[in-house]
Amino acid sequence: MLRSWRRRTVRDETLAAYGPPNDPGSTILELEALYVATTPEGDPLERLAVEGLAFRGSARVEVHRTGVLLRIAGELPSFIPADRIAAAGTATYAIDRGVEPEGLVALTWIVDDRSEPEVPTRVDSYLRCRYPGDSARFVAAVNEIAAAPEAPRPDAEESEASDG
Repeated sequence: MLRSWRRRTVRDETLAAYGPPNDPGSTILELEALYVATTPEGDPLERLAVEGLAFRGSARVEVHRTGVLLRIAGELPSFIPADRIAAAGTATYAIDRGVEPEGLVALTWIVDDRSEPEVPTRVDSYLRCRYPGDSARFVAAVNEIAAAPEAPRPDAEESEASDG
């Protein structure tokens, strides 16, 4: 087990969460959760040793307009900027944690990959919210701030011309 973990940390040494900003802004949502793991996107059974998110633990989670701040026991605070968040949803299992349907929250985001790959490295981070209803509130808050490509808006003049 120790050898496997060492190989994993060497394999993933270029991956890290982002450092927290000096002032993340006002808090939209704050909750308690169990941080479970971070995995490659769509592969919930392959743990990554992401710096700042390598170990399971109790967590204090804050959602700000600028991103999500994770304070996991035993780890340095980690920040996921809003422009790096793809989406949040629910899941039933990750690595060695199986729960009731939709009992986990999966946060999909672009990790800080210092190897500078051609295609950004996307990962899923799994959390189990401590109190009923927090999962739905967390998913809604994260999806509200997530960086989604905006649909182009027609100019006001063009839409008025097409109305006539």
